[in-house]
Amino acid sequence: MKLILVDQHHGHTRTIVLKGWLKGLLTICMLGAPVAFGYLGYQFAVSQDPHEYSLETTQSWDEELAGQADTLARLKQESREQLEALTLRLATLQARLLRMEALGERITAVANLDAGEFNFASEPGVGGPLQSDSVPYAPPAFMDAIRDLEQQIADRAQQLEILEGLMTERQFESDVFITGRPVRQGWMSSPFGRRTDPFNGQLAWHTGIDFATGEAGEDVVAVAAGVVTYAGERQGYGLTVDVNHGNGYVTRYGHAEKLLVDVGEIIKKGQTIALVGSTGRSTGPHVHFEVYKHGRVVDPASYIHRTER
Repeated sequence: MKLILVDQHHGHTRTIVLKGWLKGLLTICMLGAPVAFGYLGYQFAVSQDPHEYSLETTQSWDEELAGQADTLARLKQESREQLEALTLRLATLQARLLRMEALGERITAVANLDAGEFNFASEPGVGGPLQSDSVPYAPPAFMDAIRDLEQQIADRAQQLEILEGLMTERQFESDVFITGRPVRQGWMSSPFGRRTDPFNGQLAWHTGIDFATGEAGEDVVAVAAGVVTYAGERQGYGLTVDVNHGNGYVTRYGHAEKLLVDVGEIIKKGQTIALVGSTGRSTGPHVHFEVYKHGRVVDPASYIHRTER
């Protein structure tokens, strides 16, 4: 191998002949230089950003992405469960509101209140001018608001139930309170106490009050709510109805033409229980009305003229 060296200033040349091991060494240097420079460049690049090309970095990214995917799936599941729980709570609130409306309507009916004034099926009318110094409403946390609403509904429902119980008890007391006459129309034909017997003309004790109606077939009404304890033929009374009103009170309605109730039947105050007749020991169509207190017959007049509760 020959190397020709040229002098740049004088133009002289010089030839060097390489032989043996020098020739091999120069060849190795010339061919190995590009490989050495390439390797050095790769090492430099890796040393500048080692995480970008390492296998460990790639695995770390995969693990991080997998963790984020698991977190996202867990959040979705929790959100779905919370939404289902919220839906159930709202359904419970709606059911409680419906019960409150039913209780309100029941109390309105028992107390004989104005149905138009206490209409639980419609929103109450409210309003008024907007004040300039009004403060913007800051809503509370959503779940806190629902819990507060649940507590308010529970309190109102309990109050309504207590009020319903009181009103029902008061209505029951009013229903079993003996007052009024056993006929809707007619007149008192014979009072309670001693009188002249219409059949033999002798003095006798009359245990009730007679109400004449002029003709048979008029309604005989219960003067209080109760349970029918007797309905049938009774000696001297003809067709008779006995009603037990509780607290030791019993009323009797005699001489009926027809009975409209049976033993064991629960009747309401003012309900028609028989038709006026003249059965038994009677001179004409009328109702023989008696009141018993703890088994003793008493004057019905004090109950007939009572004031309604």
